[in-house]
Amino acid sequence: MVDNGRDGRPASTRGGAAGAAGDARGTAGDDLSRVEKALAGRFPHRMIPDLERMRDLVDLLGHPERSFPVVHLTGTNGKTSTARMIDALLRAFGLRPGRYTSPHLESVTERISIDGPPASTEVFARAFDDVLPYVEIVDGRHPERVTFFELLTAMAFSAFADAPVDVGIVEVGMGGTWDATNVVDSVVQVVTPIGLDHRELGSTVEEVAGEKAGILRPDALAVLGTQPLGAARVLAERAAELGTTLAREGLEFGVARRHVAVGGQMLTLRGLGGDYDEIFLPLHGEHQAHNAACALAAVEAFLGGGAGSLDVEAVRAGFASASSPGRLEVVRRSPTVVLDGAHNVAGAQSLAAALTDSFAFDLVVGVVGLLSDKDAHGMLSVLEPVFTSIVITQSSSPRALPVDELAAAAVEIFGADRVEVTPRLDDAIETAVRLVEEDAELGGGGVVVTGSLTTVGEARHLLTR
Repeated sequence: MVDNGRDGRPASTRGGAAGAAGDARGTAGDDLSRVEKALAGRFPHRMIPDLERMRDLVDLLGHPERSFPVVHLTGTNGKTSTARMIDALLRAFGLRPGRYTSPHLESVTERISIDGPPASTEVFARAFDDVLPYVEIVDGRHPERVTFFELLTAMAFSAFADAPVDVGIVEVGMGGTWDATNVVDSVVQVVTPIGLDHRELGSTVEEVAGEKAGILRPDALAVLGTQPLGAARVLAERAAELGTTLAREGLEFGVARRHVAVGGQMLTLRGLGGDYDEIFLPLHGEHQAHNAACALAAVEAFLGGGAGSLDVEAVRAGFASASSPGRLEVVRRSPTVVLDGAHNVAGAQSLAAALTDSFAFDLVVGVVGLLSDKDAHGMLSVLEPVFTSIVITQSSSPRALPVDELAAAAVEIFGADRVEVTPRLDDAIETAVRLVEEDAELGGGGVVVTGSLTTVGEARHLLTR
């Protein structure tokens, strides 16, 4: 297994110029560059299926992860969006959450958020300095050094305890059982839809579900998004063994109604404790409605065990403030440029459905760069019906699929006349914009940048500055 940072690139190289920009800012930037360099020195790293280093580390730190209750999330798709919605809802109820997610889009500081925004450079660097002496002790006690993701996880726990936060919202890096975050004793667990993505976790949904089920806890409540039958069976069996109460989408909670609205969608959600109507969610795609249902059920479980309904005005305010950068995010107009971090077949399916459901483009040009361990043929086949043409590119990740290999697959699926190859991402975006401006009627075209969160993060850095 590889280290479960998920993004395929060390912190110092994500988002292009993040490190260089930091240097220009002076002391804070110097601190961030110093921490990024130290993190990069632990990446990549083989992940051994045990929690010995992580348990040793949190023990030396005095168990900061025990200083706040935890909502723990796993799944294949939708984890970060769901975590961000849980965060927004809890803040609407007056709580101060700490949120730990991965990967980041532009800056590694995005992974650790306190009371909404990402941790400041000062908080991030202080967390690193606080845990580093203990990390070095653990390094000397074990055959393998503390990994990139283990170090970041310990930093998050330390920052949350120091803040302090009222609740931790903790997303796994990969899997569940052996994930570094699985040293927490969570009160609520969330399992978003499970599919095939990381080959290290298994070749069937049952095998992957077995790994994800590792976050379930006795006498806790687990919120399950809609699952394939095999995954649902594995999760139910594990819950029965532990005595975990299950709340399942489509049975105990779900989406009652939805319709597309300007800037997002209007929802009626059926929660564990009642119905909530007139919910505006400023995110696109039916899959985000289902993520919202999971987030609401998790918050109901956390605040009251789902025994009664929550204040609907607070729920409305929380969802209205939710955001999920890089997930069907509109970053430009004229022409419209959409960023979506779909990086597997299921994600591509959600993207394709959302483009049909939530946008009225008369043509769409895709800018696509994938990582080498992904199902390129599967993803391109899903996107072909909704992309008028495609521009193949390559991110700066060392795991990026070479542009020639991806282009060959694209030509096979789209045909040579619908494929352009532009290795540099900035040039690829310009090419896509030109194609839209030339062929779309009355500004009705769109550019969609997708294929990996690495590609989307770099595009976001280019387009939002």
